[in-house]
Amino acid sequence: MREQESDHSVRALCRALSVSSSGYYAWRDRAPSARELENENLAVSVSRLHLETRQNLGSDKLWQELRKRGVQCGRHRIARLRRRHGILTKRRRRFIRARKPYDRTPPAPRRVKWPFKTKMPNRVWAGDITFIPTARGWLYLAALIDHCTRQIVGWSMSSRPDHRLVAAALDMALQRHRPNPGLIHHSDQGSQYSSNEFKAQLKAAGIRQSMSRKGMPYDNAIIESFFSTLKNELTHDERFLDHDQAKAAVFDFIEVFYNRQRRHQSLDYRTPVEFARLKAA
Repeated sequence: MREQESDHSVRALCRALSVSSSGYYAWRDRAPSARELENENLAVSVSRLHLETRQNLGSDKLWQELRKRGVQCGRHRIARLRRRHGILTKRRRRFIRARKPYDRTPPAPRRVKWPFKTKMPNRVWAGDITFIPTARGWLYLAALIDHCTRQIVGWSMSSRPDHRLVAAALDMALQRHRPNPGLIHHSDQGSQYSSNEFKAQLKAAGIRQSMSRKGMPYDNAIIESFFSTLKNELTHDERFLDHDQAKAAVFDFIEVFYNRQRRHQSLDYRTPVEFARLKAA
């Protein structure tokens, strides 16, 4: 009604809505309650946190993050404020391939199976390759994720998706984490992971190789989930002019945001680095 006062009389608006004009004036001139003021302040905090976390957290994760920062509020209250103020998470519609029987034998045994539970870090690493579009052509990203901590332990980027790309990601992970012999490296059956050079690199590091069934992305669901997060929260909303710009953005997403700031529900709302430190302790 307040927005329509310039075009219509208050009495006409009140008659249309079956309310009294005196009641409307009383409501309009009433000072906001303590609860309303508290909601407005809380909405500001939610909006700031929403932007700080790159517009990627839903109501539950926003609520958990606010609680960790000392803000006392209810989960459903956060959801109501998000709806009222139009705070929406950036998401892209997902398409899932229907399940079919996959019986082909992979070049390496499938040592990792659902539900992918690993109690300690550096026991199972999962790797894969994805591409990032730029105005100067594709940039390829190889990444390794720890099944226990969900931390990206190694990654590399290149304009060519060859075995050197995955070898560089593995080198980074080995130098950073120095796992004990017996660690499992899981991947799909791509030529990069099936190459003799990469197999020799795994053998020299005392790593056992594991591979998914042919055409079965569910066998490598954890790294596929990370790539989905990367695309939904970064590349789908960015237009990179060249490889250098894309590399800088991906570096920031992995090392600054994903590993150290993004909380995971599967980790009891901790970040991968935080969860890794907890396990190490």
